[in-house]
Amino acid sequence: MAKVGIIMGSKSDLPIMQDAAHILKEFGVDFEINVVSAHRTPELMVEYAQNAHKRGIKVIIAGAGGAAHLPGMTASLTPLPVIGVPIKSSNSIDGWDSILSILQMPNGIPVATVALNAAKNAGILAAKMIATSDENLLKTLEAYMQSLKEAVLESGKNLHV
Repeated sequence: MAKVGIIMGSKSDLPIMQDAAHILKEFGVDFEINVVSAHRTPELMVEYAQNAHKRGIKVIIAGAGGAAHLPGMTASLTPLPVIGVPIKSSNSIDGWDSILSILQMPNGIPVATVALNAAKNAGILAAKMIATSDENLLKTLEAYMQSLKEAVLESGKNLHV
């Protein structure tokens, strides 16, 4: 059963949002992935946000470009944590419109926001949230963090100027 719901405003967001899916797959976290547009399918967005927790979803990752209303509107309709991924889209103002639309939420409607196009970080954050109650996933994340450390240490071994 899926624990993470990955949604995006358009299929054109998939090249970015698939990074969240890939890292969740690497960690062994079940997920679902869908196109849910805040502007073109608002009824679907409402249904998805209001019922995700009833289907066993624990965290929603919502990616959107341009006006980027999907993460915030989803957060306003669900009791689950929402992680917003701002996407630099073809109609974007260098990504800043998406970043600010997701980041500047009013008090009471938080959206955890990762960097522009950083769906991989959203996947890692979702896994960390789930790992607070999953010991095996916590161990997987510890090993992942150790591998990052080792990669950095290895990269610095043979530096020559």
